[in-house]
Amino acid sequence: MIPKLNSRCRTTETNTTSDNLLMAFNKQTFEGDSYIVGLFTNLQTWSGSLRTAIHRGKAESILDELDVARDEKMQALNYLLLGATHHPMAEIKTAGENLFDTYMKYGLKIINETYAIESSLLESLLQDLLAPELQADITAVSGCTEVIADLQTAQNNFKVANFTWEEEKAKEGLTESATQIKKEVLSIINENIVVYLRAMQQANGAVYGELAQTASQIISDANQAIKRRKKKEDVVLN
Repeated sequence: MIPKLNSRCRTTETNTTSDNLLMAFNKQTFEGDSYIVGLFTNLQTWSGSLRTAIHRGKAESILDELDVARDEKMQALNYLLLGATHHPMAEIKTAGENLFDTYMKYGLKIINETYAIESSLLESLLQDLLAPELQADITAVSGCTEVIADLQTAQNNFKVANFTWEEEKAKEGLTESATQIKKEVLSIINENIVVYLRAMQQANGAVYGELAQTASQIISDANQAIKRRKKKEDVVLN
């Protein structure tokens, strides 16, 4: 099955992957399928916008890295609380369920939102987790206090970088950031192209099989590169 592109990819990694997918698509002719032509035409438009945005300066590069960092903290909280809901000790299980209910008002899906919407939702989540009735639960789940603090720090760091980027945009008259565009490209790849090719590979392998296999290889290679980079970063941090 064709994998989806890892959401931890950087803007440059996303751009390279989308360019490779476009090259694979352009090697074949799909004149009878206006839908897939439309998908890749849309990808080409957004990929071009992403390439332009990537060259806009250091401030946005830092913003992108900090967006990935807060996404990872959001994922860490998700896994911690989900694990707590299955804890054998009733006290911890109940605490985990209470916290997970609060967390799921927002859910992991917010990391796929534009950075402005994600910031707003993250701020609301962090505010909800300050509720007095949840403090005993947070204490009961080992590591929860630290993970929430890490998420708050990641969000604070992003806010500072975002302010710097907003100042730069104002000076240059820019409207969209690479971070925003990257999420659009990710959505096109993961929710449109991958989903469609998975179905069409099964329905008509003779026509779509080659593109589906090439897309699978391109995305798999990108995901492996992201994993290797993450391991190197973890080694440096430890």
